[in-house]
Amino acid sequence: MEQLLPHLSLLSIETVEQRDGVVVLSARVRAETARCGRCQQRSARVHGRYQRRLRDVAIAGTALLLEVRIRRFRCDNNTCPARTFAEQIEGLTSPHARLTPGLRGVLTQIGLALAGRAGSRLALVIGVAAGRDTLLRLVKALPDPPKTPITVLGVDDFAFRRGRHYGTVLIDMDSHRPVDMFVGRDGDSLAEWLRQHPEIEVICRDRAGGYGEGARSGAPQAVQVADRFHLWQNLGQAVEKTVNAYRSRLVAPAPSAADDSMPAEVQPLPEKKIVTRLREHHGAVHELAAQGLNKSAIGRKLGLHQATVRKYLNAASFTELTAVTEQRAHLVDDYVAYLHHRWNEGQRNATQLFREIKQQGYPGGELAVQRYLRRFRKGLGHAPHPGPKPPSVRQVTSWIMTHPDHLDARDATKLHELRGRDRDINRLVKHVRDFAVMMTGRHGDRLEMWITTVEVDTLTPLAGFARNLRRDFDAVRNGLTLPHSSGAVEGNINRLKMIKRQMFGRAGLDLLRKRVLLAH
Repeated sequence: MEQLLPHLSLLSIETVEQRDGVVVLSARVRAETARCGRCQQRSARVHGRYQRRLRDVAIAGTALLLEVRIRRFRCDNNTCPARTFAEQIEGLTSPHARLTPGLRGVLTQIGLALAGRAGSRLALVIGVAAGRDTLLRLVKALPDPPKTPITVLGVDDFAFRRGRHYGTVLIDMDSHRPVDMFVGRDGDSLAEWLRQHPEIEVICRDRAGGYGEGARSGAPQAVQVADRFHLWQNLGQAVEKTVNAYRSRLVAPAPSAADDSMPAEVQPLPEKKIVTRLREHHGAVHELAAQGLNKSAIGRKLGLHQATVRKYLNAASFTELTAVTEQRAHLVDDYVAYLHHRWNEGQRNATQLFREIKQQGYPGGELAVQRYLRRFRKGLGHAPHPGPKPPSVRQVTSWIMTHPDHLDARDATKLHELRGRDRDINRLVKHVRDFAVMMTGRHGDRLEMWITTVEVDTLTPLAGFARNLRRDFDAVRNGLTLPHSSGAVEGNINRLKMIKRQMFGRAGLDLLRKRVLLAH
């Protein structure tokens, strides 16, 4: 009963009993007079009495109900609009409330932390049962946090429903706390919000064009800073496309000694259908664009979506589009060396080979083995003698994007060998490491030189990434120079996603905004 101790001097406890698992405490008010809630004048003229039932914080997991006999007084102030008023117990009651302030605060915090269903289940366990709608109503009734001046603002978008409905969250980068949310992610909405906060000096954002335009329009005095994480992520995507374009060079050269068991001539594997289609569409789109047709007209003529047409037009060469055709890891890949060995020994029975690798732990089916061996039966290739498995495109990309001091010794050796035998890969590694030094050392003054160097290189996807940096050059340079980062923004986006999923289908803006801004 610790929560009642401050109020015991105001109450006379008459009975304490337990009814149906609920502790019921009956009491009356000791004071002789009461203060009118409107004119604040005290009165001793009792008009009547009634019993008020208040739920309070549980005692040792048992629900507590207060039955307080309340008096209604006549107001002696003739100018007061109230004729009668009910006495209130300071800190324990409020007009028309059925919950004490202590219980209301507990349920509000449960609602902020767990929302409706989960919060209702927890409240039942601790003895203060409340419905999910009650918890959500308490959360919605909370006032917004007090507004404070913001000097460094973080901006990012989030999805109410991915691909359809988006919103924007704004973060105070000094306190790492969200300060506001609104529907949409267009520049006009951001500009309107920024005009109401002229004190903002720095805006941290990703490289989305809408936020850049909105920031320039709504806060021209603010310095825009591009997020380094997204810069590094975009660079990694360009590196993967570049490595994928040279994936045939990832295989170590075969020994010079001739093998009499190998056929003299081997037919190359046929080009994949998706590669052929990409090649034809790329050529057709650029041909129609040269004739003066716009994206919509090209899309109608070729039966392509306008976004697909834009993707083809942005690709200066066909090789930039081949990343989508990369062979992903397959269940058979870990057993190809054994299959090659047995094939070269003369074993041609796919069922038998399937049984043998099944005993070694192969988790797939026989059909995948048959499909893999089909190329050898049709003479489209031959099974090479077992040798070291070439690294995948993603492995090589990971080696290139990892700091040399953090690379495993074996991976570092493989990357060194790959750089030694391929000049393009060697230049790619140098460019990436130069960018990493520029980013970690905050040498934004080197950006122009780096872009110029990469643009004239033959590494097409990386050159495309460099050209794209010029579209937002000032923000990128600031991101590589200033200490500001969007790390706190990304952390709040992860927290927002957790809250949104926790609320199932009730994550409307009003309720979601309260929980994001007020939950600690």
